[in-house]
Amino acid sequence: MKTPDTRRPRPGSDILKTALRRNIGAMTWGTVLMGLYQAGETAFPIALGLIVEHTMQDRSPGALALSIGALAVIITTVSLSWRFGMRILQQANTTEAHRWRVQVADCGLEPVARDAGLKSGEVLTIATEDADQTADIIEVVPLLISSLVAVLVAAVALGLADIRLGLLVIVGTALILSVLSVMSRRIGSSTREQQARVARAGAKVADLITGLRPLHGFGGNHAAFRSYRKVSTEAKHQAITVAGVNGAYAGTATALNAALAAGVTLTAGWLAFDGRITVGELVMAVGLAQFIMEPLKLFSDMPKYVMMARASAERMALVLAAPPTAAHGPERPAAGGGLELDCVRYGALRALKFQVPAGEFVAIAAYQPRAAADLAAVLAVKVPPHAYEGVVRVSGEELAALSIEAVREHMLVNPYDGEIFAGTLRTNIDPSGTSRTVAEAVEASMLTDVVALHREGLDHGVRDRGANLSGGQRQRLSLARALAADADILVLHDPTTAVDAVTEQLIARNIAKLRRGRTTVVITSSPALLDAADRVLVLDEGVITAEGTHRNLLAGDEEYGLAVAR
Repeated sequence: MKTPDTRRPRPGSDILKTALRRNIGAMTWGTVLMGLYQAGETAFPIALGLIVEHTMQDRSPGALALSIGALAVIITTVSLSWRFGMRILQQANTTEAHRWRVQVADCGLEPVARDAGLKSGEVLTIATEDADQTADIIEVVPLLISSLVAVLVAAVALGLADIRLGLLVIVGTALILSVLSVMSRRIGSSTREQQARVARAGAKVADLITGLRPLHGFGGNHAAFRSYRKVSTEAKHQAITVAGVNGAYAGTATALNAALAAGVTLTAGWLAFDGRITVGELVMAVGLAQFIMEPLKLFSDMPKYVMMARASAERMALVLAAPPTAAHGPERPAAGGGLELDCVRYGALRALKFQVPAGEFVAIAAYQPRAAADLAAVLAVKVPPHAYEGVVRVSGEELAALSIEAVREHMLVNPYDGEIFAGTLRTNIDPSGTSRTVAEAVEASMLTDVVALHREGLDHGVRDRGANLSGGQRQRLSLARALAADADILVLHDPTTAVDAVTEQLIARNIAKLRRGRTTVVITSSPALLDAADRVLVLDEGVITAEGTHRNLLAGDEEYGLAVAR
């Protein structure tokens, strides 16, 4: 038997590198255009200082017109470069976020589950918020480079006026980034914790919505609400902590940037007063001191966004790089085969052994619900073969040697709580749109009354989780979907627990008729289904204790009669 893949998951940094590598073209053009934008912004106060310097000397209309033309070119360059640069970067960002969402969803839909240790609600958060924040790195890097260009251009321009002004900008920027890089680490760790707690709250909501009806049934909704409120409160407190850290970061960045701008302005004023720079250079220095606030703010925000992107990428790595719970072989089961369990030990199952030949309709009467659930989980390959003892054979081939995709195509295990999706009755019965037995499946599952009740028929709309259907209608819709799949081996787990006795009797006969000649296993305590089966296996304390027809067992086994009587 093969063991599951135990390769080491790749870290979040690899995901960020992948995002950067496949968007290098868009990032290059975005960096060029945003660098041009920042250079144009920086050139404006420089040009203004030169205009003041030369216009005051020449005092001619030609010099004034040339100056106005130069400013118009700079403004046009700034406007167009920003527009097209941001368009390129945001398109790449949105496309990359979509790719990661699809990749996370693809991992969740793989036949072999991944050992990520996450609930569906947490995976949903990763596929949405974390995918978006990871893709932000595509905008962060070009904006970081372009803001660096602006700071360097300003430093060079000020350094040409007086070396002390240029050094002041360079040294001040280095100090600001040093302080903020330390604070950004706290943001990264706080953000990771916040995302994890929000994901747990989302998972709790998903669980509550799924189990809302039974919770109301036994009065557990208030306890469940208190449990959710506790998880949600923890997420709220962590969100407040993150907001506080972000606020401290933003406040510190603004204060340091303002201090540097004020330092440049005051130093330039002192140099002008001392006669070491001209009036035009003073105008330029004051203008750059005001302008440099924007790129400095952008530049100082980048470490925070980098840490947030990395935190999100590391959470995505939990899903994308998680090893599968089991590794299966490449073989395919032969068409029309049977099903065999040989000494399977798992959960409540104790050396369970039985065989269903091809084409037989077998019912399994499980006295303990836990044993029925464990058997269904093993057959549905929700439990990897290495996690239980014994062997499961499909069409004579060991399950571990078969391709999981081929097993799912060959053998369908329909759970008692089959999920209902938003869409129509038709798309719920035949999601792929390829089934040729939809009409027969609708009739066999006694869903005809639901179809006839609405003018749209099979195109009648169904809400998420079947909210506009009754419990019995949802169960019959799930059964119709299983029958329409027309699998070689069909395993049904309690398919009629929510329908009335008369409807259940009709469904049992219809299943036997529709599935004649196809291997069918029904795990149930329904007398109607037990009576319709060719053979009944009694599952008690994890082993098969008796077998025969339903009527023979009723006549000769008092315990069986008590267990299945209604």
